[in-house]
Amino acid sequence: MNVLQVATLNRPVRPDVGYGPIETVVHNIDKGLHTLGHRSIVACSGDSCVAGEQYTTIEKSFSEYWSKNTRVQRENMRRHLVLSLQRAKKGDIDIIHMHDAVMAEYIFKGVIKSPVPLVMTLHVPAEEKGAFKRWNESLISSSRAYFVPISEYQKKQHHGLVNAQKVIHHGIDVEDSPFKNHPGTHDYLFSIGRITQDKGQDNAIEIAKKTGARLILAGNVQNKAKDRAFFSRLRKSIDLVMPGGNPPAGSDYYEEIMKPILASDKQIIYIGEVDSAQKKLWYRHARATLFPIQWGEPFGLVMIESMACGTPVVAFRKGSVPEIVIHGKTGYVVDSIDDMTEAVRAIHLIGRGDCHRHIKDNFSIASMAGKYSELYQAIVNERTICPRTFL
Repeated sequence: MNVLQVATLNRPVRPDVGYGPIETVVHNIDKGLHTLGHRSIVACSGDSCVAGEQYTTIEKSFSEYWSKNTRVQRENMRRHLVLSLQRAKKGDIDIIHMHDAVMAEYIFKGVIKSPVPLVMTLHVPAEEKGAFKRWNESLISSSRAYFVPISEYQKKQHHGLVNAQKVIHHGIDVEDSPFKNHPGTHDYLFSIGRITQDKGQDNAIEIAKKTGARLILAGNVQNKAKDRAFFSRLRKSIDLVMPGGNPPAGSDYYEEIMKPILASDKQIIYIGEVDSAQKKLWYRHARATLFPIQWGEPFGLVMIESMACGTPVVAFRKGSVPEIVIHGKTGYVVDSIDDMTEAVRAIHLIGRGDCHRHIKDNFSIASMAGKYSELYQAIVNERTICPRTFL
């Protein structure tokens, strides 16, 4: 199978990216398809690093995960899409796999025609699906576009969407997760995610104070007025804010950065954005990862990343959480601050090995890539037997 993934442009597609949830998924699908023996081609920015074939469309990613919609960005996005579709027209591509709703809208508006069927992973929640709603009003079931929800919760949100497929959960490289049966000598709670009201870092702080536990907060503050205001309010409850920037090249992050932070007498510590290797270390040594979200998150990579390292998750019963965390076995799914506080106190009852096995058995890259591979093949087979109209 020859698959062309049209990546997003906010961050590069690479294994060491910090905050970049969609780019991480693109990277993992690419790696999984490549491992399975498929030809995986990723249309992406030049600062990316993929497992399959890299097809560079623009020199550099946007760097900021969210920024104002500028003319330059619109031109780069359009160039990215045009070049991607030109690549697809060479005749050796079976499927285009897209991830960005704004870019896909160019196709659905008829600006550019797709030469092959499209698979579109639904990364966005239903309440932000303006583009999907518009497309669905004009799409017919014979359209060569297939939509993949990332959770059963999200599939229900998108009820009625034309050509919606079976749920395919995200997968990660479980073997690359630093798992051990014991968290080590450190005793802290961990919370990672974009700093915003929806992620509930204020709740995490409240729980830490109720339990007397140390809390490590990680995540970026995007250039949005409401997020900056939220962090400003949050800052009043934070005892230590670490300076931004990556550690010096060649440094031992655990010895030179983590241990001094954990040796301090501060309770609530904000460490900013961390990269992939660094966050795995923070997961690895944490007593538990808090996931006190305030919205219906369609998936939540944080949960499977944490459990892959053996660290149980304590999360509110919102969005896809009950699909991912097994209550009482890989963490606790709760309904209130008081329940979460009690769950933290009972976290020693959760086996770290159970957490790791749960992710290995259900949320691996191999599992995700295998399901996408089956979908691609079914689409190609259907097209051969009964050709459909293009978009």
